[in-house]
Amino acid sequence: QFTIQPLPFLKLIEANRMDQSTNYYRTYQDLLYYCEHSANPVGHLVLSILGQASPDALELSDSTCTALQLTNFWQDVKRDWKMDRLYIPLEDMERFGCSEDDLNQDQASARFRSLMQFEVDRTERLFQEGFPLVHGFKGFARFHLSLFSEGGLAVLKMIRNQQYDVLNKRPTISTPHKVRLMVATVSRLAFK
Repeated sequence: QFTIQPLPFLKLIEANRMDQSTNYYRTYQDLLYYCEHSANPVGHLVLSILGQASPDALELSDSTCTALQLTNFWQDVKRDWKMDRLYIPLEDMERFGCSEDDLNQDQASARFRSLMQFEVDRTERLFQEGFPLVHGFKGFARFHLSLFSEGGLAVLKMIRNQQYDVLNKRPTISTPHKVRLMVATVSRLAFK
């Protein structure tokens, strides 16, 4: 019905294979390659269903989907580490002088907080790069696409508000916070 090409599905299958064989990523580029297979195909499928899969829209979608995936990684550092997974690039860990000892703590060290600030900052830039995507849509689709970005940015803000300590507490958006986000998103879109 939507003439969706096989490639996004094949990339998702490959991401599943990566999950079975990879527990950490050496570089940021390695992590982006994973996101290109695990997160970005979802955006491609959604845009195909919405009939808006132009090259420009797909590029903006990739920024948003990668940002959402990275946000989830930063939110779940402790949870993933307990399952012997680490999505913080090892090159970034080394750059900020962090080691496994930092991850095994119940409270973030100053160097780990600096590392997370670095990751949050560049993830936020990806959200900003992708946000123009919503302007190509109207109505329900525009609302939902906006809400994805707003939800991701809200998690990043929570990480900032807890001084980047995702080891002591996992930042989660409460139900009342979700409702406020929805209302704020509708209001903002209505006035633009």
